[in-house]
Amino acid sequence: MSKLRILYVASEITPFLKTSDVADFVRKLPQEMQERGMEIRILVPRFGLINERKNRLHEVVRLSGINISVGDEEKPLIIKVASIPTAKLQVYFIDNEDYFHRKYVFHDKEDKFYDDNDERAIFFCKGVLETVKKLGWSPDIVHCNDWMTALIPLYLKTTYKNDPMFKDTKSVFTVYNNSFEHRFHAGNLVEKAKMMDIDDAMMAHLETGDFNGFIKIGCAYADAVVNAGETENDSLTTILNEIAEHKLDLPDAEINVTERYFNIYTALAS
Repeated sequence: MSKLRILYVASEITPFLKTSDVADFVRKLPQEMQERGMEIRILVPRFGLINERKNRLHEVVRLSGINISVGDEEKPLIIKVASIPTAKLQVYFIDNEDYFHRKYVFHDKEDKFYDDNDERAIFFCKGVLETVKKLGWSPDIVHCNDWMTALIPLYLKTTYKNDPMFKDTKSVFTVYNNSFEHRFHAGNLVEKAKMMDIDDAMMAHLETGDFNGFIKIGCAYADAVVNAGETENDSLTTILNEIAEHKLDLPDAEINVTERYFNIYTALAS
């Protein structure tokens, strides 16, 4: 088998930003897969907490300059890049002044969930796929982590399914219990998330406008779903219990995390 190409997508990665365990996972696993001979790319949002000077981020002009539609609006996409100091890994950052130049991640200083976090997620998911196209790099696997990345499996199965860059791409969706209580306006959310070749029925899970809706749509369209660990969230447990066994990969105490994902990737790509 030729060298597998794995694209990791998440809302955070150590050492640039850490708000949950996702950041450490997305820092560790790509390096371990690279050491096993896989070709790796990593894409995350450029949240305002990330210090560009300290982390030596710089704009990649050849990748920047396109607009991403979010509903009726078009927002400019800026791509930045930095290297992880202790690894031979580059991280690409999805940036936009309106969405990411804030001092906080998902909540404001009063701990209120941003009303446009849905738009930020949509912009990020669309921006990831357009950036990969501009890179001219065709991934075998797109590994999506947490709710913010949940629309990517849908887009891969619809709008991008006939694109030569993604025609053989499979997706993995890892679910974490980083839930939120906020409820977006369902009709607006569905309209803003739509792309070509997507009808309302395909977006039905998003009609709840909440965290569970994002998780459900990620699970529905991903080729493999992984539960990151124990959860005390009953509704999340219910969602995972409803997934067909062939899609949900359950933890095996005999297999470490790296081996587990290595097996998933190779099985999907074979």
